[in-house]
Amino acid sequence: MRLIVTENYEEMSYLAAQETAKFIKENPALVLGLSTGGTPLGTYQELIKLHENENLDFSKITTFNLDEYIGLEPKHPQGYTRYTWDNFLSKVNIQKQNVHIPPGIFKDEKQVLKEYDKKILEVNGIDVQILGVGGNGHIGFNEPNQFLHSNTHIANLTDETIKDNSRFFLNINEVPKQAVAMGVGSILRAKHIIFIASGDEKADAVRKTFNENITTHCPSSLLQLHANLTVILDKKAARLLN
Repeated sequence: MRLIVTENYEEMSYLAAQETAKFIKENPALVLGLSTGGTPLGTYQELIKLHENENLDFSKITTFNLDEYIGLEPKHPQGYTRYTWDNFLSKVNIQKQNVHIPPGIFKDEKQVLKEYDKKILEVNGIDVQILGVGGNGHIGFNEPNQFLHSNTHIANLTDETIKDNSRFFLNINEVPKQAVAMGVGSILRAKHIIFIASGDEKADAVRKTFNENITTHCPSSLLQLHANLTVILDKKAARLLN
C-alpha cells in the first residue's frame, strides 16, 4: 500500500487524477472503474482539465460503474448514470459503447446481474478502480454484513447509507432502498485501486479500513488484502490513522 496524505480536498483530487492519468498514458485502452458521490467529483474535474489542456485521450478507455440505484431512470437527476455523464464522461472523448453502467430499471434481475459480470470478464477485469468509502465502510454499495457478495448483486442499503445519501435528494423518502452493485470480488480483482477519502466525516471509516481487523462488517477493510493499492487522503480524513 502506498499512502499519500494531502493538505486538502483539492490536492487530493489533483493527485488522484494524476495517478489515474499515469495509468491511462501507460495503457490507452485501460479498463477504468468509476465511483460516484461527492468524493470523486474533484478527481473527475481534474481529469477533464488534463483532457482539455494536455490531450489526455479517453477514446479507447472502457469504463464500469460500481453501482446504480434501482428504480431511477437513466436521466433521473440523482441517478448515477446521469451523474457520471454530467460530471465526467460527456466532457471527454470517450466512446459511448465503451461505457458500462448497471441499469436501474429492468425486468429480468438475474439476466442484468449476469450480463454485467460477463462484460467485466470479457475485458479481463478492471485495470484501475477509483474507489471511495462510505461512513460505515461500504465500498460501492457493498454494505456491512455477515456475508458479502463476490459478484454483481442487488444491494439493500442500510439506514445509515440512506441517511448519508439523502443530502442529494429533496427528502430522505426519495432515496432508493436498493441498488445494483458490483461485488467485492470484482473490486478486489482490479489490478490497481486508487482509494480516495476526504473530510472529518470519513476519518473513522478510514481508521477502520486500515487500522483494524479485516471483517465483512467493514467491507473496506478487505482492501488491506490488495497488492496494488494507492491511498490518497486529505489530512482530515487521515487524522485517526496510526
